[in-house]
Amino acid sequence: MAESAAPTAVKALIFDIFGTVVDWRSSLIEDFTTWSATRGVEGDWAGLVDAWRQAYVPSMDAVRRNPARGFIILDDLHRRSVEKLVAEFGIEGLTDDDLRYMTEGWHRLKPWPDVVAGLTRLKTNYIISPLSNGNVGLLTRMAKNAGLPWDLILGGDVFGHYKPDPETYLGAARLLNLPPEQVMMVAAHNNDLGAAQKLGLKTAFVPRVAEYGPLQKHDLEATGDWDIVAADFGGIADRLGC
Repeated sequence: MAESAAPTAVKALIFDIFGTVVDWRSSLIEDFTTWSATRGVEGDWAGLVDAWRQAYVPSMDAVRRNPARGFIILDDLHRRSVEKLVAEFGIEGLTDDDLRYMTEGWHRLKPWPDVVAGLTRLKTNYIISPLSNGNVGLLTRMAKNAGLPWDLILGGDVFGHYKPDPETYLGAARLLNLPPEQVMMVAAHNNDLGAAQKLGLKTAFVPRVAEYGPLQKHDLEATGDWDIVAADFGGIADRLGC
């Protein structure tokens, strides 16, 4: 791990969202548990949420393998996945509005406790933006719901690609009018940082050891030579002089 991220060289920080900024698992389980009680619907919400997340990468890989079909935004991939999962989990009596509510649960995810204060500090000196596989509409509504103080919002649909495709990381730098070395990728996932680092971006790792709850088996610690390793977003702000 480097002692310094050369803060004077970094002009913008871009953030992974699901798991790094927001606690998707606990948020969705709590949301669906409360909502289903009002609807008189029963389900294994923890099991469904975990299976839904496991469908995330395969659904994006299917988009990559079939470019002739065009880019499909994450909201639509989430909807397709949940339609299959409610059937697999034997959850009955759901209307189209119910399925829409569940899909939009990803818009209502709650941030980790350190996030809003940390982003607010970082925003004083740096451009801050998500660089997420989420689509702009999803990320905008999430920001409104969670109070995330982004300067702009960059999602997969801006580039027509999903991470870790190079077009995402390099596209973010291009839209910000910055060389890659002046952009820092912040993530709780070593593979995301590895893809960014190979393209010349700076990197910051923040562990989110509860992201997958009892299923967490990876990303418990930094496994690469990242520019910053910090316990939370406040630690990144400390290291970058905010």
